[in-house]
Amino acid sequence: MVDSVSSSTVAPGGFAQALGASKGMGRDAFLKLLVAQLKNQDPLKPQDNSAFVAELAQFSSLEQTMGINDRLDLLSAQSQGLQNSQVVGLVGQLATVRGSLVTSDGKGLGVPVAFSLDDKTEKTTVVIRDQSGNAVRTLDLGERPAGVSQITWDGRDDAGNVQPAGTYSVAVQATSASGAAVAVSQETQGTIQAVSFDKGYPVLHLSTGVSVPVADLLKVASPPNTTKP
Repeated sequence: MVDSVSSSTVAPGGFAQALGASKGMGRDAFLKLLVAQLKNQDPLKPQDNSAFVAELAQFSSLEQTMGINDRLDLLSAQSQGLQNSQVVGLVGQLATVRGSLVTSDGKGLGVPVAFSLDDKTEKTTVVIRDQSGNAVRTLDLGERPAGVSQITWDGRDDAGNVQPAGTYSVAVQATSASGAAVAVSQETQGTIQAVSFDKGYPVLHLSTGVSVPVADLLKVASPPNTTKP
């Protein structure tokens, strides 16, 4: 007596169903499943020719789709490379970016501070803090119109003492005539000294020590001409 030998079989059309159930099936898996189906089909009931041709057509479609995906990936890489090249071209330019940090040279020279108000304010206060979080200067600006405001901090504390060179944070508090808080967007400026891509997206490194993603870039201008006549 011969023991019966069982083998897994794939019914006619089963390959198409398996392919539909696994949209992530690749070319190699497709071929393995096709060969397994042919090896395990019932020799007394071979697969219908039309069904076999349909599965070959699916394989051809899969090949074409993989080719399209490869070309799209290549185009995406080329596009990213062009964008990166354009960002690198900004090195040396004066950039205005979103941020609340400013840098003082420790010489008591003016430090530009910019921010944008969503509405007109009744009271506007700017607090400048050192790296330890200590408030060194409080500026009461009073009423300010909606839009971008630009002021200059002289690099001194409330007592008139010149503060050491370094990076300082700027906090703007604004309220309307009704006492409600007014939304503030802060900006900072600096010369773009370098661009890095290790985070998966371009990051601008400014002369002020500030590093921001390129998405925070608001404006680019030519650097001031420091050449003496």
